[in-house]
Amino acid sequence: MSEINNGGAAFPSSNSPDTGWYAEGMTLRDYFASKVLPAIYDDSLGGQDWRDAVANEAYQLADAMLKAREAT
Repeated sequence: MSEINNGGAAFPSSNSPDTGWYAEGMTLRDYFASKVLPAIYDDSLGGQDWRDAVANEAYQLADAMLKAREAT
C-alpha cells in the first residue's frame, strides 16, 4: 500500500530556539478535507453510516485536490 500524500503542514511554524516549542499544525490534507465538509454534509441518509460516508468523501476530495496541485 502506498503512503498517502498529506501535503505537509497546512500552517507550518518554525522551531523557536528561545522556547524549544515546535508545532507543525494540521496537514494540508486535513485542511482540505475540513473545508469541503460543508459542501458535502448530508445527514439525510439516517443512521450512523452517513458520518463515515461523508468523512471518507471529504478525504477523497482532499486527495484529489493534492493530486491536482502536483499537476500544476
